[in-house]
Amino acid sequence: MLSYIVRRILTMIPTLAVISLLTFFIIELPPGDYLSNQIAQLKALGEEASIAKVEYLRAEFALDRPFFERYLIWIGAWPGPNGFNGLLEGNWGWSFEYDKPVAEVVGPALPLTVVLNFATVLFVYIVAFPIGIYSATRQYSWGDYGFTFLGYIGLATPNFLLGLILLYFSNRWFGLSIGGLMDPAYIGQPWSMGKIGSVLSHLIVPTIVIGTAGTAGMIRRLRANLLDELHRQYVTTARAKGLSENRLLVKYPLRMAINPFIADIGNLIPSLVSGSVIVSVVLNLPTVGPVLLDALRSQDQFLSGFILLFVAVLTLVGMLVSDILLGILDPRIRFGAKGH
Repeated sequence: MLSYIVRRILTMIPTLAVISLLTFFIIELPPGDYLSNQIAQLKALGEEASIAKVEYLRAEFALDRPFFERYLIWIGAWPGPNGFNGLLEGNWGWSFEYDKPVAEVVGPALPLTVVLNFATVLFVYIVAFPIGIYSATRQYSWGDYGFTFLGYIGLATPNFLLGLILLYFSNRWFGLSIGGLMDPAYIGQPWSMGKIGSVLSHLIVPTIVIGTAGTAGMIRRLRANLLDELHRQYVTTARAKGLSENRLLVKYPLRMAINPFIADIGNLIPSLVSGSVIVSVVLNLPTVGPVLLDALRSQDQFLSGFILLFVAVLTLVGMLVSDILLGILDPRIRFGAKGH
């Protein structure tokens, strides 16, 4: 099992390298950059002195160099104006929009983004797993129809609308402050048990809002997979031999049907991050979603590039976790990988 995990981690390194190149290529696709746009605006206003300063910044951040050289400087594999000083060396870049290092812009938002996504993934699986099993084992029952109806409602309801509704009722019934991931009194304060409790209570609404669509989809997939397994010949044979329904369900069909369910962990994370951008804006959440939106609109390439790469790292970690869990649940997977 250890060698299986090591192989998966080693596979992540070239994967992350390719993702970083694609990320840099995508953010460079629109014509110009933040500083080029600034130069165009200054020329229109006739401010020649400021143009010289912006041109200096273009040279300082190597924006006047060829594409591949800029990419290698960004990741820290090629010396720039300040030597080797990129992602590999711990320099996340400079945000032109905020006029400060990227680390200072996204630093407070990164842990809250990770916590929110972790809580949402837990919510999706904790809710979807028992409901999916119930719907499959009691097909066409009133409960199955009820959960199916709720699932379609969850898929059809816009996240921002559900968020506004839940915000209203959480404020009216429980006195939670509107928006944010903590009470305004704790913003900028050091971490304490009161602040942690405030964060946990404010996580409930965004977790439900962001996880609703993913939960509904997971329920449908697990139900379909389990129904397919329950109609296979080996299940009929096990029943004929007198195996109890509960033991039969846990020992055979559920273990087979759960594999795609576990494999979806890696695919779920990027969809949660991308789907939470609008929700984060509406609910005023201090996550990287709104920052990414602003960075893309202003062509702040270093800021947007780092956030996209951060989401890619989260996705790879999620895929690693799903691979490990699949290797534990189904030994054929790790032995098959060893054979290749």
